[in-house]
Amino acid sequence: MTSRKKVAILYGGRSVEHGVSVNSARNIFEFIDKELFEPLPIGISESGQWFLTQGVSKDITQGKPLGLTLDAKNPGIIMLASGDRMKVDIFFPVLHGTDGEDGSIQGLVKAIDMPMVGTGVLGSAASMNKIIAKRLLKEAGVPVTKFLDYNFSQRNAISFETIVNKLGLPFMVKSASLGSSVGVSKVSSRDEFNQALDDSFRFDQEVIIEEFIQGREIECAIMGNNPPQASNPGEIIIRKDYAFYTFDAKYVDPDAVTIHVPAVLDKRIIQKVRKISVKAYQALRCEDFARVDLFLTSEGKVYVNEINSIPGFTNSSMFPMMWKEKGVTFTDLITKLIDFAFERHAAHKRIERGFQSNLNY
Repeated sequence: MTSRKKVAILYGGRSVEHGVSVNSARNIFEFIDKELFEPLPIGISESGQWFLTQGVSKDITQGKPLGLTLDAKNPGIIMLASGDRMKVDIFFPVLHGTDGEDGSIQGLVKAIDMPMVGTGVLGSAASMNKIIAKRLLKEAGVPVTKFLDYNFSQRNAISFETIVNKLGLPFMVKSASLGSSVGVSKVSSRDEFNQALDDSFRFDQEVIIEEFIQGREIECAIMGNNPPQASNPGEIIIRKDYAFYTFDAKYVDPDAVTIHVPAVLDKRIIQKVRKISVKAYQALRCEDFARVDLFLTSEGKVYVNEINSIPGFTNSSMFPMMWKEKGVTFTDLITKLIDFAFERHAAHKRIERGFQSNLNY
């Protein structure tokens, strides 16, 4: 019998989405096929320390502290208290937001040449920054909303009138590199403007300001690489007393939204959403899996809002729901993602890293 592959599930992290990550990882730990894989839950505390935990727990610092051997030929994790080496076959980051979904962890794993589930450094960084993502999507011919962007150094020069003239009213103000609607505000008047900017700049060095789209909230799950496959779209219907899809509506208030999987759409719109979603996934160099968030207007126009390279796996998360509708169980979904990662890592072995030259050094 083949021995089980050891899967290091990375969760927590130095992010405003720390708690969401814990909930996502808890589900992956529970539903991973334990006949095929041995899950190793590794929590990253809010201060950035790594611990081997007993199951997935919010009390990360109660675990055993870990270190990493920086050796691409013989990588591994070290138990700091004993010095014992812990074997890992593959990393599965379930880290949402800063220092987890932005290419940071992905670069660390790449540097030690280990297999990793999900999008690599380039795609993670590009997808995480809403400004860069929108520019790349626009260049690729993917429909996106009109937007403006600003750095904190420009804070005092940002003009409400300029924004209204270019984007209309209301408009959305967002931290450029966060998720879960943290640092996001809907601005309907001048009185709300400065508070919205302060809130977004509180969490980021950059903000993106977007036109408000009155439309339906549509999501599409993408999985695979050659070629990627799209699920049927799902729809999130937000209760009318929420101005938009806020953090509380996503994770706290169980009655805030109604979810339709699949979304009630005609076949033409379904195909349009799926095609645009795959195009966005490829344009941003995503790998293995992602969730694309879109707007659908009453005129049938589709806009990509953003792409999540590590979508949630919580009980209310759309990504596993949309694949379940296609007949893929939570357990089989996790197995597929791990298999994709091993295949990609093996394929990349063909790339040569050395170069013979006459350079003296």
